[in-house]
Amino acid sequence: MNMRLKRLSPVQFLALTFLGLILAGTFLLMLPWSTVGEQIGFVDALFTATSAVCVTGLVVVDTGTRFSFFGQAVILLLIQLGGLGLMTVATMVAVILGKRITFRDRLIIQESFNQFTLEGMVRLVKYIVLTTFVIQGIGAFILFLRFRPLFGPVRGLWFAVFHAVSAFCNAGFDLFGNFRSLEAFTSDPVVNLVIISLIVLGGIGFSVIADVYTHRGFKGLSLHTKLVMQVTLALIVIPSIVIGMTEWNNALAPYDLTGKVLGSIFTAVTTRTAGFNTVPIATLSQATTLLLIGLMFIGASPASTGGGIKTTTFAMIVLSVLAVLRQQPEVVIGGRRIPVAVTFKSLAVAVMALVLALSVTFLLLITEEHAFLDILFETISALGTVGLSRGITTTLSTVGRLALVVTMFAGRVGPLTLAFAFSVKTDPCANIVRYPEGKIIVG
Repeated sequence: MNMRLKRLSPVQFLALTFLGLILAGTFLLMLPWSTVGEQIGFVDALFTATSAVCVTGLVVVDTGTRFSFFGQAVILLLIQLGGLGLMTVATMVAVILGKRITFRDRLIIQESFNQFTLEGMVRLVKYIVLTTFVIQGIGAFILFLRFRPLFGPVRGLWFAVFHAVSAFCNAGFDLFGNFRSLEAFTSDPVVNLVIISLIVLGGIGFSVIADVYTHRGFKGLSLHTKLVMQVTLALIVIPSIVIGMTEWNNALAPYDLTGKVLGSIFTAVTTRTAGFNTVPIATLSQATTLLLIGLMFIGASPASTGGGIKTTTFAMIVLSVLAVLRQQPEVVIGGRRIPVAVTFKSLAVAVMALVLALSVTFLLLITEEHAFLDILFETISALGTVGLSRGITTTLSTVGRLALVVTMFAGRVGPLTLAFAFSVKTDPCANIVRYPEGKIIVG
């Protein structure tokens, strides 16, 4: 068995660790003491475990009312392990115990965080774990100060820790019950700003946080960090304005000025893989819903706790289109030429994600009796590991739930990574051969 694991490629091993964690979580959530009242079945436990490990947040069982403290603790552990990656945690434990980190371990870490080189992998893991607990700790402390008067010291502390971890890991699980998420705090500046900050920090990527912390100035930042920060800011500011304009007298109508402004910003931020909501998603107009689908498809940034095709992938596709329109042979960013292979990979990621999304949507349109927009929203939410829903998750059939389980898993591991894991390796010598140029008419 050990020899078989060693023969697996880093990509295959990474996919199997997520799968193993999901199955372990499924077993734990099916235990009698994990739930309050009747035990949940295998499919619901599998759905919940997958949603937690893949930091999605879609739920078919209300986390706050149906699960006991033990069950909630299991979900929190799955969220943390899923957000950081099981290999990251295992490496940190090995470092603490003084064990040697093998070359294969470093390859797996490199694959899980999309790093360019193997240099400094163990140092990166240490930084990721330390950064995660520091940021989550600060967020939990501030939330505790807000929740303590509302829920008491013990429950307030548990709520603060759970939601800080869930927000930073972009999971979207909540304990407030009745599938209402953070709708009771729409006009609360403290809760909104803390959760928004945790979501953004968890979604920009650990390498970006490390780069910003090291240089502490925009000039010295890497090209990747600059691109991530610019795209992230644009995807927060522009959608916030659009959502505010389209929903001011619609979904945001019941709230005061503070609630409307915070509701617009929170919705724009959470849509890119977080899964919390302060405004009921089902009340949003079709125009806003379509915008949210686009944001969910883009998702967070590479090497983060979020999903989607990633901000840099989206940026590369847009820049490639602009290069074609300007009749430029290459994509240039900040005086740097981007390799054609990066453009190819960006297109492959986007196309594979789109094909998977359309395939699952097609299946759900056959098995479920819901409107097309609601089903498309649910599918993209699962694929982007977002967790937002227009209220149809609990009514899905067994086939529909299993389809979303596969979609969430593919979204967390990555459609392209998953394809690499099960694809047949080509002959390395085949890449040496360069064929004559051919002509094809396109456009």
